[in-house]
Amino acid sequence: MSIEVKVPTLGESVSEATIGTWLKKPGEAVALDEPIASLETDKVAVDVPSPAAGVMGALLVKEGDTVNVGALLTTIEDGVPAAGNEPVAPREEAPRAPASDTIAPKAAEGEDGAAVLSPAVRRAVLEHGIDPSSVKGTGKDGRLTKEDVLAAAQSKQASPAPAVSAPAPAAPAAPAAAPVAGRNEERVRMTRLRQTIAKRLKSAQETAALLTTFNDVDMSAVMAARDKYKDVFEKKHGVKLGFMSFFAKASCLALKDIPSVNAQIQGEEIVYFDYVDISVAVSAPNGLVVPVVRDADKLSFAGIEKAIGDFGKKAREGTLTMADMAGGTFTISNGGVFGGLMSTPIINPPQSAVLGLHRIEDRPVVRNGEIVIRPMMYIALSYDHRLIDGREAVTALKTIKEAIEDPTRLLIDM
Repeated sequence: MSIEVKVPTLGESVSEATIGTWLKKPGEAVALDEPIASLETDKVAVDVPSPAAGVMGALLVKEGDTVNVGALLTTIEDGVPAAGNEPVAPREEAPRAPASDTIAPKAAEGEDGAAVLSPAVRRAVLEHGIDPSSVKGTGKDGRLTKEDVLAAAQSKQASPAPAVSAPAPAAPAAPAAAPVAGRNEERVRMTRLRQTIAKRLKSAQETAALLTTFNDVDMSAVMAARDKYKDVFEKKHGVKLGFMSFFAKASCLALKDIPSVNAQIQGEEIVYFDYVDISVAVSAPNGLVVPVVRDADKLSFAGIEKAIGDFGKKAREGTLTMADMAGGTFTISNGGVFGGLMSTPIINPPQSAVLGLHRIEDRPVVRNGEIVIRPMMYIALSYDHRLIDGREAVTALKTIKEAIEDPTRLLIDM
């Protein structure tokens, strides 16, 4: 008896995915719930588990193919693996696009032909264009680790790729320019996630009436509070006290006061939310992702810091789920962690506003008629002018500024 393996439900509004990597080969033994393939969606990578224990059947789609939810991928057969794990011949397929359209490198093969790459390793392989079969694994049983892939990528960058001579043209043609030593090119197809990021950001520019307003914030009070309580906070809650929780709580104040900043345009209607779900921009190996801190307005500082910390860990490991990133009414993006001084962030559709944070640096400012040095940060609010008026945007950003400069406001809802 054979059991069909189909593309699982991928989440709300997600109807298709790309075959990233086959983790098992035809003829190999598989256990119940063992991952047999990795799918790349518009937002995350999803492992396909085996629905039963048995033997891997023929692969009905190739790595790099786009498949719809419910499409048949392979089958799990009864029995034991054939000697030597001889692969089952795949069925005949219609002619396909050239191999250059495939975006995922093939899985590394061990001595027994098996290859099992962890999600973090697959992310690194795709990101750096590394052939896993060319890298010697240092992990358990010789498996690849993320560090192995990163080391291979560094070695690849340090060593110029050998020039490949082109075959002689069939007809007389102008001679191609000779390659210049030390000037190499590498072409890597965009991952599905990167393609989606590109489309969404461009769509935001073309659809929304984007505008950005700026302000600067004196970080002295927040930094003093953080220095005073960070050790006790971490000891009690098991998580570090960062600046993001202050800005998240300050944003909640502003969004409650200015509801349009926490609203969305849906068709010919404006939808106002009585809750605040904050999307937090997190850097992942294969692109920027925005997991959602739900009900941020009801969470404590510790709750917000724990949620953000968990998302950061899952992003690095490549284990974020569709549920982690669904929804969101407002976004905070912290370019300051990378040293950015100022930027104009782009909204995350269908949201109507995004807060951009930047690096903190000492600057001269005037206080009580005197020039003093203060730790200052530029903050930016990009918004959809179709929904949010300039007065509302400026007021919301000013509310955030005042709450950060006087954190007591966060306690008394001012």
